[in-house]
Amino acid sequence: MSDNELGLFLRVHREAVSPAEVGLPAGPRRRATGLRRSEVAALAGVSVEYVIRLEQGRDRRPSPQVLSALADALRLTASERVHLYRLTKAAEPGFNCRGRDSGGSGQVIRATVQALLGRLEPTPAALLDQLGDILAHTDGYDRLARPTGLLEAGRPNLARFLFTDDRARVVFPDWDHAADEAVAALKQGPFRADPRVAALADELAISAGDAFTRRVASIPGFTTGTGVLRLAHPAAGMLRLAYETLDLPADDAQRLVVYLPADAATATALDSLDRAASPALRLVAP
Repeated sequence: MSDNELGLFLRVHREAVSPAEVGLPAGPRRRATGLRRSEVAALAGVSVEYVIRLEQGRDRRPSPQVLSALADALRLTASERVHLYRLTKAAEPGFNCRGRDSGGSGQVIRATVQALLGRLEPTPAALLDQLGDILAHTDGYDRLARPTGLLEAGRPNLARFLFTDDRARVVFPDWDHAADEAVAALKQGPFRADPRVAALADELAISAGDAFTRRVASIPGFTTGTGVLRLAHPAAGMLRLAYETLDLPADDAQRLVVYLPADAATATALDSLDRAASPALRLVAP
């Protein structure tokens, strides 16, 4: 697997920007929909040879001024700019944004985070680490996810479920997008510099093969963090869930994902799941 995450990020975003977005004519002979390297170079005020070196991984530490110019040329969002900077830091030998001992990073749940999950009931919400391990969740999430098989493992892991459990392709009608997001989440931060992430990546490369390795080679480590998820629930039917991802402080190395109904039918279905799980009312003797 390639370790040139900076080059991959630049190339993917270059190919995603249309000439019209930066005021350039498409031209009749243009075969690619994105920008050419020469166009990015002209917009950023650097040489095309330098853009090529960055994309090929022969230079991984551009100056802050060059990074800013490239970010402007590629129309990066604020979050994407931060990620671009982190990629240049991660390219430095020995750099690990989580320190020397990252073996237990993301496994300890702070009491206030656990209390927050309690306050979110009955909303489906789950706390995940970078591996995709589901560390804690609300009862609402249990009602949503347990019937799908996702929570059957002793340590449930979203990435492992997506890539190795056949039920995942039924549960997630938009499986390709869910798989893309799982790989992007794994590649955030140091990726293979973290031994736990590297071990899971090796496991999935063997168990899932091309479906996983192709994504690692082509998807930069940047998740959308928000959107609408379609979920085929065995009892409640097709659900449309709007999700928001809340990143906790870097010391936690965790993210909280909260799911809300994206339409009236889903809201009704979630209410039905909640009512079915509620204890029956007991009569009080006079």
